[in-house]
Amino acid sequence: MTTRTRTASALALLLAVAALPTSAAAAAPETSHIEGQLPSGAAYMMDVPADWNGTVLLFSHGYRPKGAPNPAQNAPDDSTKSLLLKQGYALVGSSYASTGWAVTDAVPDQLATLATFKDRFGAARRTIAWGQSYGGLVTTALAERAPRRIDGSLAMCGLVHGGVANWNNTLDPVFALKTLLAPDSGIPLVDFPDQAAATDAANTLTSAVDSAQATAAGRARIALAAALHNIPGWNDPSQPRPAETDWDSREANQYGALKGLVQLPAFSWRLEAETRAGGNMSWNTGVDYARLLGKSSVHKEVTALYKKAGLSLRADLASLNKAPRIAADPSAVAWMSGTSAFTGKLTKPQLDIHTIGDALVPVQTESALKRTVTAAGTSALLRQAYVDNAGHCTFSPAEQLGALHTLEDRIGTGKWRGTDAASLNSRATAADPTTPARYVTYRPTPYLRPYDLAHPGDGR
Repeated sequence: MTTRTRTASALALLLAVAALPTSAAAAAPETSHIEGQLPSGAAYMMDVPADWNGTVLLFSHGYRPKGAPNPAQNAPDDSTKSLLLKQGYALVGSSYASTGWAVTDAVPDQLATLATFKDRFGAARRTIAWGQSYGGLVTTALAERAPRRIDGSLAMCGLVHGGVANWNNTLDPVFALKTLLAPDSGIPLVDFPDQAAATDAANTLTSAVDSAQATAAGRARIALAAALHNIPGWNDPSQPRPAETDWDSREANQYGALKGLVQLPAFSWRLEAETRAGGNMSWNTGVDYARLLGKSSVHKEVTALYKKAGLSLRADLASLNKAPRIAADPSAVAWMSGTSAFTGKLTKPQLDIHTIGDALVPVQTESALKRTVTAAGTSALLRQAYVDNAGHCTFSPAEQLGALHTLEDRIGTGKWRGTDAASLNSRATAADPTTPARYVTYRPTPYLRPYDLAHPGDGR
């Protein structure tokens, strides 16, 4: 293990302090910035303020595709990081030893980073695991598998439904697109032999989606596919927010998000995950797509657009239910279940926050986790809160700090207090009055195809 401490030289520090007004120089705390490498090869990063408050925040970063840059990360963004350091928190995090669906590396690497911190700075008074997106899955895995190493967890926009449910739910929309828009294309949806095959399949299906968007019937079918992933009609903060019954604008927004799903997660990212799992870990055998649509958060839009197009929704659903199905490789399911599914057996408090307009990791994933912890009898340890914004992980620094302080209050008092929207907004504004506080009272619809270790026979 090697470490490299980045600190200014004594002369540079003296000059910098001399250049500041006396009050500013006296107020500016010194932060130790440490970078190094774990035995696994993962990089780690630590920032520890001179006035450390005794709390360590272990940050788990989001998904990084195979071959992407893989630096260590110890906070969700620079603005939030700066605020946390000013409040005295120590921030730590690793890169994970590999990219892609790297949960088998991420959990031990994050725990090793905590151990390295303790060796250098001593024991923390309190340790909180937190993370975004895929890092929310890693955070929840840490909460279940290493509860003695942390005091609580904060999952933000997380894949808290687990890996099996994630890949099943990624399969459903592309199965609908292929069946209804490109039935004779012959493109594979699983078991890609190599990256070229996955890329060709994604490009072929994207072309079919682009062509379909030009017709009323095509747009209705795109909306149906989007509904099977619970893609909301407002999912990009740069988009105007459509009216609740502005079906055309909502479908146009879903169209862009669905293309993004096809281009990366459904094919290229799936290939990487299948390689780790040793085969296809998804299935739609036994799935009733009419039933799934009936539970979708956007089923009213689909019905309206089919009616407008003069198209039979019943006939298309029958086509989906009659189409040849995809069976999973049992050993691949076992690997994904064993590494990336949850029992729901929390022993420390966990707070989840999620934007309601998330297309990549829909807010309904929170319903899946709620179902899991309820079955395990630990629902008293879980609280979930919702931010009224579009996009994936589009939280403000204020909203993230408000959630963190709420979790800290629970850890300190042993009771959940102030988890309602108004209280969270008040805490968020107090933590950072310069950025938005948009918590709202919200209850997501059910997750369409949940799978967890409390209900191992589910997924249909």
